[in-house]
Amino acid sequence: FILVTTARSLVGDREVGNLEYMLAFPMSLRAWYWGKFAGRFALIVTPVLAALVFALAYGAVRGHDMPWSHISLYAGLICALAACFLGMGFLLSSLARSTEVSLGSSLMIWLIVVALLDLLLLSVLIRSQLDPAFVVGVALANPLQTFRTASMILFDPQLILLGPASYVILDHFGVSGYVAWALAYPTVLGIVAAFLGYWNFS
Repeated sequence: FILVTTARSLVGDREVGNLEYMLAFPMSLRAWYWGKFAGRFALIVTPVLAALVFALAYGAVRGHDMPWSHISLYAGLICALAACFLGMGFLLSSLARSTEVSLGSSLMIWLIVVALLDLLLLSVLIRSQLDPAFVVGVALANPLQTFRTASMILFDPQLILLGPASYVILDHFGVSGYVAWALAYPTVLGIVAAFLGYWNFS
C-alpha cells in the first residue's frame, strides 16, 4: 500500500501540473519535498498507532497486564518499515517519467520483496549448494523479512520457527542485536532512498 501509492505521488503531481503550482508559492523545493514526506509518513503511521493505543486501552479496561516492551517494539517496527517503503516510493516517483512506469516498478519491487520472503525459495537456494550464511544474508537484506523475523523473535527468542537459519542469525546478532538491526536497517534504508530521491528530483 505504501509503496504503490507513494510511487505515484511526485510523478503524478508533475503530470497533472500540481508541482508547478505548488512551487509557485514562496517555498523551497527542499521544504516541499520533505514536508510531503513527513506528511505521508504521519498519514501512514497515525491510524496504525491509534489502533494500537485503542487495543491498549481496551486491554487495560479488561484488566490485562500490558507487555510494554513488546508494544513499544512493535510500534517501532511498524514505523521503521513504513519509513523504508515510503523512502523507496519517493525514490521511484522521482526516477519515473510517467505514472504507469512508477506503478509497474513499485509492483515489481514488491514482488521481489515478497519472493525473497518465501522460505521455499531460500530452501532452494541452500539446496543449490550456496553458502547458508549468504542465503540468510539475502533474507536479512529484505526489509520485509527483517520485520517478520523481529516480530517472531518477541515470542520465540530461539527462533525455532525459522529452523536451522536461526543459528546463523543468533550467532551473528543475538536477540538484542537483531532487534536493533530490525529497527535501524529499514529506517536507514528508507531515509537513504528518500535522500537519493530528493537529489534526483532537485
